[in-house]
Amino acid sequence: MAGLAASGSNPDVDLLYDINGLAKQAPHWLDRIVEFVGEYGLLLAMVLLVVWCWWTVRRRPVSAEEAASSVAALVWVPLAAAVAVLVNVPIRGFVERPRPFLDHQGLEVLVSGKTDYSFVSDHATITMGMGVALFVANRRFGLVGIGLGLVEGFCRVYMGVHYPTDVIGGFALGTAVALLLSPLASMLLTPVLKAVEGTAWLGWVVRARSVRGTGEDAVVPRARVEAVSAEERDLAA
Repeated sequence: MAGLAASGSNPDVDLLYDINGLAKQAPHWLDRIVEFVGEYGLLLAMVLLVVWCWWTVRRRPVSAEEAASSVAALVWVPLAAAVAVLVNVPIRGFVERPRPFLDHQGLEVLVSGKTDYSFVSDHATITMGMGVALFVANRRFGLVGIGLGLVEGFCRVYMGVHYPTDVIGGFALGTAVALLLSPLASMLLTPVLKAVEGTAWLGWVVRARSVRGTGEDAVVPRARVEAVSAEERDLAA
């Protein structure tokens, strides 16, 4: 792959120069914004999006089982990103693709100090992995997350630190991990979150105190008494 990257006729390289060329034409302040957004801002935005989704989900008046399942899916979001990054470690070591600015002249590199290998992009892997996992948990928030992942990928190429195929590989890796391991994660995490929901001091993590006891598993005391009385009358008859 490193050999392919060295070819100037490679569409991957051509697209790299096209996108990174926008950084040369843009004003300095815009490059600094993209630098911050691409390096830190979108990762922070993704975390805040997951927290917002969790805050919304835990306030829904649903049963304990459904609440535990929903929050378990959200717990899987950061775990999916972590697993995808771990999977990327041997991939990077196997491919050993240098950063594009090491093989190609004239790139506008917005972030210095990048000495590790280029393929696959960790940032693209993390953001898309979280976005897809979030989509599995909640489609409305997930679509926003996937959009943030796409913007992250563009920013990494714009900054001159990744080839477009580094980003596409990150998208594929994050998506694969998030989707393929989601059923296993749900199976393992849902019982844990259901047990947490049943505790007095951590139940708010799964369901807000204002909605606990209002889901399908809730029992109205008076209705229960009336049901017991009716059953006793039936037995007496």
